[in-house]
Amino acid sequence: MIQSMTGFGSAENNGCRVEIRSLNHRFLDIYVKVPVFLSQLEMELRNLLKERFSRGKLDVSVFVPQAADSGMEVNRVFAGNIYSALKKLQEEYSIPGTLDINSLTNLRDIFSETQPSYDVDLIIAVFKQAMESLYEMRKTEGIQLARGLNQMLDALAAMTAEVRSLSSRVIADLTGKFNERIASLLAGKEIDSSRMLQEAAIIASKLDVSEEITRIESHLRQFREILGNGDIIGRKLDFILQELNREVNTIASKSSDYAISNLTVEMKTVIEQVREQVQNIQ
Repeated sequence: MIQSMTGFGSAENNGCRVEIRSLNHRFLDIYVKVPVFLSQLEMELRNLLKERFSRGKLDVSVFVPQAADSGMEVNRVFAGNIYSALKKLQEEYSIPGTLDINSLTNLRDIFSETQPSYDVDLIIAVFKQAMESLYEMRKTEGIQLARGLNQMLDALAAMTAEVRSLSSRVIADLTGKFNERIASLLAGKEIDSSRMLQEAAIIASKLDVSEEITRIESHLRQFREILGNGDIIGRKLDFILQELNREVNTIASKSSDYAISNLTVEMKTVIEQVREQVQNIQ
């Protein structure tokens, strides 16, 4: 199923909330923002995203309420050893003063922050819900993209058919004018008919765009097939667009007909519009 690379997914349960934002990117770029005490879960969350998505810039935010049992602890053995060492030092060198609790409060090494408790299974479950929410939105956006792209392809196909019709008329008109011009220049003189046919064929081949038109029609069919049957298709579609643009440029360079020139300009405009939309596709 075609996916857009833009979207948003979220989920919440029992105070735990997960938000995932997705934007366009050539590759899969994941940024995970979690509380410090959940840093060990980051790799598992990344792997879950890699299993579900192939391209896009994903910004993940995980919010978990601080547990009631979080706080500070004192390393009593370490604090006792420090106090005994200070007491011994005071007695040995007759250092005046009183050793009390205030003597230890500035010693940060005796304190440690207790890690808040959290439910790993709950966090993973909420994360998966947010991930599926994002997937559904990307899929919905992808369907809308496909609908718009097919309309643009219809326009390109119609313009290609018109170019085919015009090019046949242009070649016929130029052939007639060529014959009239030669007949006028060589009036009353012998004409080498085989040489004339050869020259006419060379001119016609230079102006003929039937091969380019056939390739454009083939590229359009291939584009539709990939669009309807692919999942990771953005790069493939972008390559086909490059080929389409190349064929249209060749037609523009071959033809001097005003109507065909206008059509090629319109075709390149639509191709560029298609390219802009394809940048959103996974």
